[in-house]
Amino acid sequence: MSNPFKGIRAEFHIIQSFPVTCLNRDDVGSPKSVIVGGVNRARVSSQAWKRSVRLALPEFGIKIATRSKKVEPILKKAILKAGATEDQSDHCAAVLTKALADDTLLFISDTEIDRLAYFANENNFDLDEKLSKAFITKLNKAMSGVLDASVDSLDIALFGRMVAKVKEMNVEPASSFSHAITTHKVSNEQDYFTALDDISNEDDSGSSHIGINEYNSGTYYRYVSLDLGVLFDRFVTGDSEHIEDMQTAIEAFVKALFVAIPVARQNTMSGASSWDYARVLVRKGQRLQIGFDSPVKAAGSGYSKPSIAVLSETLATKKSLMGSMFGELADFEWGIDSSFSIDHLIDGLKEVVTKK
Repeated sequence: MSNPFKGIRAEFHIIQSFPVTCLNRDDVGSPKSVIVGGVNRARVSSQAWKRSVRLALPEFGIKIATRSKKVEPILKKAILKAGATEDQSDHCAAVLTKALADDTLLFISDTEIDRLAYFANENNFDLDEKLSKAFITKLNKAMSGVLDASVDSLDIALFGRMVAKVKEMNVEPASSFSHAITTHKVSNEQDYFTALDDISNEDDSGSSHIGINEYNSGTYYRYVSLDLGVLFDRFVTGDSEHIEDMQTAIEAFVKALFVAIPVARQNTMSGASSWDYARVLVRKGQRLQIGFDSPVKAAGSGYSKPSIAVLSETLATKKSLMGSMFGELADFEWGIDSSFSIDHLIDGLKEVVTKK
């Protein structure tokens, strides 16, 4: 079946400001940073925001898959349920874990776990411990086409998966996240704090604990691309086009993208700010991310408004320069007109899918 969405993406250009926060820490606990345009910027890694989006999906009715190294006990339980003895389930779970995970995080859905248990049953719960080429070929065939994003694996469809030995389980991600960077220069600062002991003697003086936490504040530019063609491929079965499933996926993804915030130090430095602005373009062709190479200067109203202005001006210039190659199919602007809510944005994106 031809894919009517091939090469079409919904691109989210998001401006989002945070006050005192440490959204994403490095190996020594400092807020992550990067040099862009010759100045230091605050940075939140793409992985941090992707995980937050993924874990927000259940809030909107999506059953997510499991991502873990501890897949052996999960497989054992499913294989036992499929009729194996304790010894058989131990053996099969160990073999399958070695084939699939091999001491790496495995991203797997409940449907696929059940299929693996059925595969073990089909082979009389006697699997090849040496993982021969013939066995891996057989396992690849068994796992081909099992993934069903409309049931319990939308997050795998959105964020992708690589399984080295069982290539039939590899999934191209529908979404792409940039590292979020501040549009302006940022310097990390230090919060010196002390803690007092509730139970103290008269001889005790001063604090019982002294510490330092680093933090910053800033206005971030976030770029997220959702490939509608790749997403469509996850919802096609035979001659059936699951447009409604695709619309459900888009709605859940946008809502999760809207509410998700990385979890670092949320209890000590709450960062709960929503988007300031979003420009969402549906385009066909080359992805377009804005670099903000020149740091934005603060206006009397802060960094948000000048950042929005630079984003709008840059997109307009790119559109003019790219001509027909800009490939615009739809354009939505959120955050300027208060009558245009996030629900209107979602409805607009769903309508694009319906018309296509």
